[in-house]
Amino acid sequence: MKLDSYRDQAVMITGAAGGFGALLATELAGMGARLVLADYDADGLERIAGTLRGIGAEVVAQRCDVTSEAEVEAVVAAAVRQFGRFDVGINNAGILVPMKSLIETEESDLDLAFAVNVKGVFFGMKHQIRQMLAQGGGVILNVASVAGLSGAPKLAAYAAAKHAVVGLTRTAAVEYARRNIRVNAVCPYYSATPMVTESDVGEKQEFLAQGSPMKRLGRPDEMVAAMLMLCAKENSYLTGQAVAVDGGVSAL
Repeated sequence: MKLDSYRDQAVMITGAAGGFGALLATELAGMGARLVLADYDADGLERIAGTLRGIGAEVVAQRCDVTSEAEVEAVVAAAVRQFGRFDVGINNAGILVPMKSLIETEESDLDLAFAVNVKGVFFGMKHQIRQMLAQGGGVILNVASVAGLSGAPKLAAYAAAKHAVVGLTRTAAVEYARRNIRVNAVCPYYSATPMVTESDVGEKQEFLAQGSPMKRLGRPDEMVAAMLMLCAKENSYLTGQAVAVDGGVSAL
């Protein structure tokens, strides 16, 4: 990946107020990208947007509930209105649900996991692809999980949702491969973001670290480095992949 891979590219990121999204936005701003940031957390979104504007980045920030198709469509429209197009769509917004066995999992857990993790990605892809078809191409990256590639004990609803994200990714990649649109997914293992550390999963970090051949959790910057690689324009033949960034977990 070249240092200027993202210069002047318009990049849309959902879930941009914290975690992977905020770190990714910061890295892209340093590379000269123009940013369209969206998050449910309006205050957190304004903080990261303000910080990036302070270093000279072009930033559009718009509050968005990714479970609402109209709100996701509005973010895409804002990107086009401001920059005339957008080159990369990163569907990063996601949510964990409380750890429960499958038989303890309630319908409400399933509904929440699918509303944010699946519908949010689907709505993003739908409207991003429509714009990319009109402009002649683009790149989409969906943030899935290692739980989307294998079983995830005590996280049945989350695993089901992330498997759906991988399925959506592969389907879209095949449908639009001849239209100059690449679609991939990144599948991280547990990483020390607020979504993990501030949940009941966070109480089990030492145990979870032992599940990785590297015997540690991933760092957010390691996940972001992989995301940047997957979206880089130099990787023009890479599509339809669900890439595990997991310290070797998926090799077991």
